[in-house]
Amino acid sequence: MPFLRHSLFLVLAAASGAATAGQPALTPTTAASGLPLAPEQAAVTFDRAELSFRVDPSRKSLEGDATLRFIARDVLQRLVVDLDRNYRIDLVEIDGRAIDAGHWRNPEGRMSVDLPAPLPAGGGATLRIRYTGSPHVATRAPWDGGFVWATAPTGEPWIATAVQGEGCDLLWPCIDHPRGEPREVVQHVTVPSPLVAPGNGVAEGMEEHTDASGKRWRTYHWRAKQPNTYAIALDVGPYALLQADYRSRHGNTIPLRFWHLAGNADKARGLFAEFAPMLDFFEEVIGPYPFADEKMGVVETPHLGMEHQTINAYGNDYRKSEAGYDWLLQHEFAHEWFGNQLTNVDWDDMWLHEGFGTYMQPLYLQWLRGDMEYMAALMKMRASLLNKYPIVSGRSMTEEAVYDAAHGPGNDIYYKAALMLHTLRGLVGDEAFFRSIRELVYGTDAPRPGGFKPRHASTADYVAIVDRVAGRDLGWFFDVYLRSAALPELVARREGDSLALRWQTEGGKPFPMPVQVRVGATVVDVSMTGGSGRIALPAGASYTLDPHSRVLRALPHIVEFQQDTAARAKAAADKAKAEAAKQ
Repeated sequence: MPFLRHSLFLVLAAASGAATAGQPALTPTTAASGLPLAPEQAAVTFDRAELSFRVDPSRKSLEGDATLRFIARDVLQRLVVDLDRNYRIDLVEIDGRAIDAGHWRNPEGRMSVDLPAPLPAGGGATLRIRYTGSPHVATRAPWDGGFVWATAPTGEPWIATAVQGEGCDLLWPCIDHPRGEPREVVQHVTVPSPLVAPGNGVAEGMEEHTDASGKRWRTYHWRAKQPNTYAIALDVGPYALLQADYRSRHGNTIPLRFWHLAGNADKARGLFAEFAPMLDFFEEVIGPYPFADEKMGVVETPHLGMEHQTINAYGNDYRKSEAGYDWLLQHEFAHEWFGNQLTNVDWDDMWLHEGFGTYMQPLYLQWLRGDMEYMAALMKMRASLLNKYPIVSGRSMTEEAVYDAAHGPGNDIYYKAALMLHTLRGLVGDEAFFRSIRELVYGTDAPRPGGFKPRHASTADYVAIVDRVAGRDLGWFFDVYLRSAALPELVARREGDSLALRWQTEGGKPFPMPVQVRVGATVVDVSMTGGSGRIALPAGASYTLDPHSRVLRALPHIVEFQQDTAARAKAAADKAKAEAAKQ
């Protein structure tokens, strides 16, 4: 998923199907990820995908050979997968039997293949598709999905894919929906020798061979369990490898692997040293690393980053933040829990990936250094909220609709959701809060290495978990923060020798959120039963609402700051445009 951006008012660019120079446009079907499943897609279990890729940098071409195993949950007449129609289809087979062009079609990027005979419920079928072509090029990866054909500083080809926005169908025939994860994916990646091709999951060997023209090639073999569909990635380059084994606090051993450009060895060793403390943080605060029997893997890429399962893309140029660690590495690694282990059932629930992943950064600072840096990180997030659209719409959404801040929540699924989690933590207490996260991620409060599998969940699933572990109905909390655009406003008014408090919410929704008020040197707890409360306020006494910043709420001074910043940015842009017109 596109990574968190640390720049004020920057929003993630929406995916676009428009053609760029030298390549055809994507169809609306291919340009969108997370469209409603076809009935045939909803009626199968995706058992296994075996994917062979031949990447030719000299021609910027891809040869793909996908063998997909499905198990029917209902009677099926055909199989349906998503694949960019701009590829040429060279072969289609069902269970080893060739299917002629009259029995398959791919007009808009949703490929339908007629079965030779109806497949009964419980029956299995294997679909093979061989395809070739020039894959879609990402002009602004990872916001614009596709291939990145770059050149390493040492002159060799340097290639990566990032396909979250447009989906896995830019790369392989898949079910382009969060619920389309195969149980297992095997990859065979062929690249010119001596290039290296790190991959998802466990390495199963590499062999070299020579083609008829005398050109040398390498084929790398990888095997991964239940990867997120867009987390399947191709990475090719002149890589060197840093590796170590990490002894987990849970008693198991986790392989650590970092493929970096050969010229960056010194910087790479510094970044590699950050792997262990980050891993320890997540294992202590959340639970066991989900893919410990595969690896914690990172690969240096010519784009900024993406949470490709067990082979996270990293392109932050080894920058340090003021916090003294690499925020991009930490954010993408968070998605191994919130995105890869736990996958949302629909893009409308994307805050489960991005909000939790974002909240892990101030939590990491609190774990590393204490409360001051935790609160500073939260304050930095607070200044960027948009509050124009609800985080959760209550209907099925595409990736584009969620990330497009002009028509959807945009960056609020990161920052607003993270700040909501901070508020929830204060409301229910640490024990219930972290238990709710463990149950969401693992399906149990007592996860053990090897004792859980990747899972799907929705917003409603998490709300139900919180209600249960907190022992009370907190639907009102999520209704205001997730399903309303505006933040709740705490209205305070002096009335004689008292202070009257009232929550004002969008649509008048109930919001009995308790608050604290500092009166002089004393902090008073106000229950706010029914959404209002009153406390004694002697004449001349000062007061501070929510003095420990526990509650996410509307703050007029933040809005004024945002408006002033936006106006100054516009004035500077207009001035630059006017000066350019004079020249």
